[in-house]
Amino acid sequence: MSRPQYTLMDLPERADARGALMFAQQGHQVPFPVKRMFAIYKVAEGSSRGGHAHREQHQFLMMVAGSAAITIDDGQTSSRVVLDRPNMALYVPPMLWLDLDDFSQDAVCVVLVSDLYSEADYIRDRDTFVRLSGSV
Repeated sequence: MSRPQYTLMDLPERADARGALMFAQQGHQVPFPVKRMFAIYKVAEGSSRGGHAHREQHQFLMMVAGSAAITIDDGQTSSRVVLDRPNMALYVPPMLWLDLDDFSQDAVCVVLVSDLYSEADYIRDRDTFVRLSGSV
């Protein structure tokens, strides 16, 4: 069984004397139709977010301010990436477990998602995720 793969990418950026602008477009950098957006901010020092996987939903994470570390786990192996600039993004397909931590004080993480919120899409129990990912 093929394991889902995340993609860490640089987003297009335009800069001039007025400042910088980054962008991402559906069908180009964002490989799915966006149906939901949320932002994570004011994370208490030492706190973490995530701690779950999605059954069907795709996610596209960007730090529009500050930085955070993200551990991506497919049930067998894990990788850790740091998002620390607005023009860097992380695409996460379904069935990857995410843990976000090490947030800077000014961190603002924007997440684009492929569907509306559905609690049934979340896998919040690590053992259940490992079993469903085919890792046992």
